[in-house]
Amino acid sequence: MSEPSTEQTDNAGPTPAPAKDPLRRSRTSGAWFAVVGLAAILLLLVIFIAQNTQQVRVSFLGWDGRAPLAVSLLVASLAGILIAVVAGSLRILQLRRRIRRDQS
Repeated sequence: MSEPSTEQTDNAGPTPAPAKDPLRRSRTSGAWFAVVGLAAILLLLVIFIAQNTQQVRVSFLGWDGRAPLAVSLLVASLAGILIAVVAGSLRILQLRRRIRRDQS
């Protein structure tokens, strides 16, 4: 029996490209996961609203009224999210201006 050769051959040709992964991520798969995630959040939101229908008294800056508990909590949450988005956006704009100023 002959032993395998330990000599290495020089390949001067181009290296073959790696095979494409058939399970790689794509925009479509990302969109699909986003839709599934949003559907799950929507389901939880509907359950939350269905379980919190009792009326509560709400007072804010002179406005006084009654609203379902779920609606009151969701409006307060959305207001908090809006404040966070505005603050984050202002910070991003500030950093972009600083980068442009430093690059010039």
